[in-house]
Amino acid sequence: MFIFTGAFGWLWSLLASCAGYAACTVCTRASVQLTRTSARLTYCVLFTLSMISAWVLRDYSKPIMKHLPWIIDGHEHAAKEWFGVQAVYRISFGTWLFFAILSAALVGVRSRTDRRDQLLHHGNWALKAVAWALFNVLPFFLPNGLLGAYSWLARVGSGVFLLVQLVILLDFTCAWNTSWATKGDQKYLYGLLGVTVACYAGCLAIAGVLFAWFNPSGVDGGCGLNIALITVCLFLCAFVSAVSLHPAVRDGSLFPSAVVSLFIMYMCYSALASEPRDYACNGLGKEMSAAKGSTVAGGVLLTLLAVVYSALRAGSNTAAFFPGLDDDDVVAAEPSATELPAGARPLLDSPPEERALTSAGLDGEDDPEEGVRAAPARGGRRASTGSGGVKEDSGGVAYNYAFFHAIFALASMYIAMLMTGWGSADEESGLVDVGWASVWVKGATVLATAGLYTWSLVAPSLFPDRDFGLAQT
Repeated sequence: MFIFTGAFGWLWSLLASCAGYAACTVCTRASVQLTRTSARLTYCVLFTLSMISAWVLRDYSKPIMKHLPWIIDGHEHAAKEWFGVQAVYRISFGTWLFFAILSAALVGVRSRTDRRDQLLHHGNWALKAVAWALFNVLPFFLPNGLLGAYSWLARVGSGVFLLVQLVILLDFTCAWNTSWATKGDQKYLYGLLGVTVACYAGCLAIAGVLFAWFNPSGVDGGCGLNIALITVCLFLCAFVSAVSLHPAVRDGSLFPSAVVSLFIMYMCYSALASEPRDYACNGLGKEMSAAKGSTVAGGVLLTLLAVVYSALRAGSNTAAFFPGLDDDDVVAAEPSATELPAGARPLLDSPPEERALTSAGLDGEDDPEEGVRAAPARGGRRASTGSGGVKEDSGGVAYNYAFFHAIFALASMYIAMLMTGWGSADEESGLVDVGWASVWVKGATVLATAGLYTWSLVAPSLFPDRDFGLAQT
């Protein structure tokens, strides 16, 4: 009996070991395949981990950093907020450097046959993970002066990132409008009308809520700043709508104007919500001050996810930022003739006035390794595999790798500005994007949005011989 029990235990141990080994093997292969087939997703994960680390260290880094003499030199009695800002800058600097180096190394990659495609962008994930970790740790050994210089560079980079988001917004609205307006079906036109009315109704509703929340009664001296900001935003909504209907505008439409107007009012709300919590005219601040930690944490995570999505979307949308690229510069995924509806033509074969830009490459532009086939590079040929797929080295890249990583580098700077109140060391603990600097930056973003959209409307009329790539129908 003892021998039987011992043999059974040995067999059970052997089976458990085999099962564990098999599970580890499957997980390892699955993780390798995941990183190979979802390169952009993996970069997003690395970026998100860096930003969450920065958020945590912003509030809890002092016990660690006060023991680093090259950091506390001259700041032995600094407040907790100062240490938090230093930690955020260091994580942001390391993440920026990681993506900036990748961006510089991948400049000029146009074909899947380029060795840099597999060695740098899609391969060597273990080495890149180690490099990412080192880039997040090494900045803590740098002097404060270097990080001070980076903080000013980050302000500039953050402004560029905001402009990138504006271009994406304009590109998205024009593409949506053109797509539905050219369907040839009345239901899509009714859909455009319904969304347009809903957007303008939303603008009025937001304005009413803002007047109620950010113009409370009983405040000494009134809340003239808040009232002025809300009024200016409403005027800009009316202005861009009127310009889009002007007879001199060649491709004006109320639908993009409605979407842009809704975005303007949202940015107005975001600016007012970023006012300091102790500001008497910030009625929302009193509610947020009493919010639970989980509510604040949820808001911070949503902010981080929004930045990640914006970076991913912008980084994949090469056409919106480089409309003049030749086909052999970046080869976008393109449906075959058999996949197109009857009577339709491929997008790249359409005349300029019908080439509405796609929304960030999320409508099908992707890597062959990421589940979508890409068109072959100019002068190349498409090689098919036995399963009907496309070989990895048979075509051009689906998006500009260098631009993709550059956008994430800019996003790293933008997150640093959000977490530090655009460089203010007295940012409230536990909150992100709160402070007067954030208010003014978002106010400037509103003006830039209205200005860029107005320019996209009037530029084709002012320069009729140029193709601006935005068709609004």
